[in-house]
Amino acid sequence: MNDLKRTKIERKRPFAVLCMASILSILLAGCWPDASAVTPPTAPPKDPNVVRVTTDNLHQIGIVNVELVAFPNLKQAIGQIAFNEDASTVVQTPFSGRVTRVLVKIGDDIKLGDPLFEIDSPEVVQAQTDLIAALHGVDKAKSALIAAQRQAERASRLIKDKAVSQREADQALNDQAAAESDFKTAEGTLTFARNRLRVIIGRDQAEVDRLENTRVVNPLITINSPINGTIIGRKVGPGQYVRADVADPLYSIADLTTMWLKANVPEIDAPLIRVGQEIEVRVMALPDRVFRAHVIAIGAASDASTRRVMVRSEIPNPDRALKSEMFASFKILIGAGEPAPSVPSAAVIWEGERATVWSEREPMLFERRLVKAGLEQDGRTEIREGLKAGDRIIGRGAIYVQNESQQ
Repeated sequence: MNDLKRTKIERKRPFAVLCMASILSILLAGCWPDASAVTPPTAPPKDPNVVRVTTDNLHQIGIVNVELVAFPNLKQAIGQIAFNEDASTVVQTPFSGRVTRVLVKIGDDIKLGDPLFEIDSPEVVQAQTDLIAALHGVDKAKSALIAAQRQAERASRLIKDKAVSQREADQALNDQAAAESDFKTAEGTLTFARNRLRVIIGRDQAEVDRLENTRVVNPLITINSPINGTIIGRKVGPGQYVRADVADPLYSIADLTTMWLKANVPEIDAPLIRVGQEIEVRVMALPDRVFRAHVIAIGAASDASTRRVMVRSEIPNPDRALKSEMFASFKILIGAGEPAPSVPSAAVIWEGERATVWSEREPMLFERRLVKAGLEQDGRTEIREGLKAGDRIIGRGAIYVQNESQQ
């Protein structure tokens, strides 16, 4: 009986041992995690405002000191580009009639005397017939004068021989004087007719001479340009009936080699501006160009609503890059400024309206520093806030360091 019990107990031992081994392996698995599940430690995040360079990078950058530089005292204002009114004009018709031909269009360059358009006008015919009538009047008065002079000379000879009476001789002299007066009147009428054709009607001297020689009326008249320039406006077309009593111009002509800048200056700054001062003009449409001009006129009154004074400047425009109504700003020097910290303009990194430089914190280590930039001249930029004289910054290669900070 005891042997039977011992046998049953021995048969149960392997099963118990197996259970204990399983429990032990589970406990060990919980205490020792899988190596593949372990996360390696992460590196600390990079500060984009700090960059460390190596000796290999030194040839790509240049470190300079912030220096004190006296920048000029400048005033700024805004305005618009306009046509030079001293070199511009409008063309109107001095008489009524129908346009038969239009000879130039907007944008054409023309010279003084070039034809603009032709017009058929009864007033032109009347002016020409008046000139022809004046010519006939002069011829008639001249013939009468010659006859009166001959009669007076004959009477003068005959009175010596007492062949005519003194009364007849006096009458011959009176007739000569009247003929001379009529001839002068006829000449005055002819001069008036010539001037009317040449000045009011617009015929040139060659056309007046042709009419006097041929005495043939030409109903068509050509309106010519009064100045050199470019056609900037046209309000006339073929077949259009134009009237002399309408103020609307048919053509507008301007010399585009010079333009005006009409700027509105705050009245508090107006006393600082003088005629002849040089100004620096920038146009929004041409951001990469700087134009030089001189003040030619200062307004005599301040605008009651804006409290600004009109300042007019003349700008050379040889390549015609400036266009009328372009928005512009200008700077004008009104005195020497105080010395201020300055850096090379290449050292300033612009991100919209935000300006920064890379300042040396320690050798080979640079930090981004926000600054307030001011005036710029001769390749240097005034720093109004953020730096002081003697600070070391990256002058050449600032863009390279900027790119390094973003990687």
